Amino acid sequence: MHAVRLHAFGPAENLVHEEVADPVPGPGQVRIAVAAAGVHLLDTALRQGHLGPLPEPPVLPTVPGREVAGVVESLGEGVADEWRGRRVVAHLGFAPGGYASLAVAGADRVHEIPENLDFAEAVAMIGTGRTAMGILQFTELGPDSVVVVPAAAGGIGTLLVQYARHAGATVIGLAGGPGKVARVRANGADLAVDYTEAGRPEKVRAFLGGRRATVVFDGVGGDVAREAVALLGDGGRHIVFGWSAEGIGAGGPYLVEGVSEQVLGPVMLGRAGGTDPMRTLELRALAEAAAGRMRPAVTRFPLTAAAAAHRALETRATIGKVVLEP
Repeated sequence: MHAVRLHAFGPAENLVHEEVADPVPGPGQVRIAVAAAGVHLLDTALRQGHLGPLPEPPVLPTVPGREVAGVVESLGEGVADEWRGRRVVAHLGFAPGGYASLAVAGADRVHEIPENLDFAEAVAMIGTGRTAMGILQFTELGPDSVVVVPAAAGGIGTLLVQYARHAGATVIGLAGGPGKVARVRANGADLAVDYTEAGRPEKVRAFLGGRRATVVFDGVGGDVAREAVALLGDGGRHIVFGWSAEGIGAGGPYLVEGVSEQVLGPVMLGRAGGTDPMRTLELRALAEAAAGRMRPAVTRFPLTAAAAAHRALETRATIGKVVLEP
């Protein structure tokens, strides 16, 4: 098969498309003919040698990627034959192997893809969608809600805007550049603001006409987060799930005591509950997409252009979820 491998930590150019041996499904596993593989910001950090949530760096050479969708074409011992030929999507966890034409996953991790989703959209929902559903656990949205979404053209931001609009909330989306702002507006935001331009807080206040924000969904941090938090009224909440503006390896997000709540990792999974909270959130995300309440935005690259995909993601030149297609 063909795969993208990383032989040395460093720049995006270190990702090499080459021929490697086919993976063999072990007991309880399926092998998937990959039609779409997700690219995550964490992938770019791992490529540079930053650990992120991993306890130790991956062993090199490695095939990055933790989200895949495709068709089951081979079964390991003990897997029911009914899985063969199904359109499925799976999050591989901390095991690498997604940037490839074939990938293996535990049969207990795969989900059948709803008929109204293509492979790339399914990859977006299993990763980005799962995170969005985890974030949304920490607030209840309704017609009285005024929601501010920095990075509203991103993968998570797109879904948060859609969900909030479906709940009847007033939604303000912030994005960088006129193209992204247009996408946020088309996605249903009541107000879309370019955060690269001066006077953005004034534009939001003028639109609100004396109302105050009730929720800020913040995965950006930095000045954008500071300005968004200043828009909150009494009892408003700053829900923090990242700080991308601070850069990879930064110390932490912008937080305000009594207002901010970090919902990363164990906190998010702990709220989901159940014996397998990650799978619980995946099922919720796919259900939202199947019902038409969430539709992920996707930027597609061929598998051979994995390095270009990483560069585009790192420079914020993408909209929505970045996906590689073999």
